[in-house]
Amino acid sequence: MEAVLAKYENQINVFSEYLEDLPDTDEPVWILGECYNAKTGGTGPSSDAGWGCMLRCGQMILAQALVCSQLGRAWRWKADAGQPEEYQRILQCFLDRKDSCYSIHQMAQMGVGEGKSVGEWYGPNTVAQVLKKLALFDDWNSLAVYVSMDNTVVIEDISKLSPVSLCFLKGMVRSTTCPLSQSQLLSDWRPLLLVIPLRMGINHINPVYIQALKECFKMPQSCGVLGGKPNLAYYFIGFVGEELIYLDPHTTQSALESEAGSGVDDLTYHCLRSPRRMKITNLDPSVALGFFCKSEEDFDGWCNLVQQEIQLKRNLRMFELVENHPSHWPPFVPPSKPDVQTTGAGNVLNQQTYTDIIHQYK
Repeated sequence: MEAVLAKYENQINVFSEYLEDLPDTDEPVWILGECYNAKTGGTGPSSDAGWGCMLRCGQMILAQALVCSQLGRAWRWKADAGQPEEYQRILQCFLDRKDSCYSIHQMAQMGVGEGKSVGEWYGPNTVAQVLKKLALFDDWNSLAVYVSMDNTVVIEDISKLSPVSLCFLKGMVRSTTCPLSQSQLLSDWRPLLLVIPLRMGINHINPVYIQALKECFKMPQSCGVLGGKPNLAYYFIGFVGEELIYLDPHTTQSALESEAGSGVDDLTYHCLRSPRRMKITNLDPSVALGFFCKSEEDFDGWCNLVQQEIQLKRNLRMFELVENHPSHWPPFVPPSKPDVQTTGAGNVLNQQTYTDIIHQYK
């Protein structure tokens, strides 16, 4: 069955009966007076089947972070129970609509800036970069996304993702002009989704990393792992024995329709059957570890666990955790939303001006 899935993972279901045997080419395809693209079909994809599995897994890991942030890690969904308002708002973020913050449309379009055409398959690192950019436009969740570089997590850089108190410490602006919510301004920490892209081997996972990978799933800050097999992305949520437990995004479903202000029929957002399992040794070595730290205390606890359970006990470390920004690296610049001018009475502070102030007093 997996061999069949692998065959069709690189194909687009749209017009598949016509296009599946065509070459992988950028040349236009003419059929009955209509021009098509062999890679996407029509003027643009009407389905993400065949290329969107890693994007869907990215949505899963981000949705888990938002649930932990808004509802708490202990919250559980029940099909026959009323759902809190925060839950419905989270669902709205992922609807298959262009105006939803984390929709497949937004992720695919943001991926163009990462060198990926719409309809092209993503790897774990690329989808992590996309999530980092999209989170800048999500004012409600105020989520900070940090994607490590060169297998190294830098504590100093993460601390710079929440410099909101500088507005007051420097006496530069009034709270009414700062483009952040009051709750953000009263805290030096924003909920953090920490993503660590790794390559744990060449063609197959190196067995020396297996125990360290298991330790990551045990951490209370665990938000899962993006990975899978070549051209087959899965969202890994845990392990049992020598098998990984994962959610599979390859069940094709119709996009949900939802009126503004109404609830979402959420049944298909949840597992309709038990999660699947696969041997750890079958995992593709290219993965991205995910961790969610709601508070600074959470992050400090995660750092302690990494030092105790991974760095001190394992001969080969999965990644490095360092205090200070490496001197040979380019300076770390916290990501910021593109400049958006606002108008109105009184002093006006746009996002770029605010970022300039932050950088000036770092």
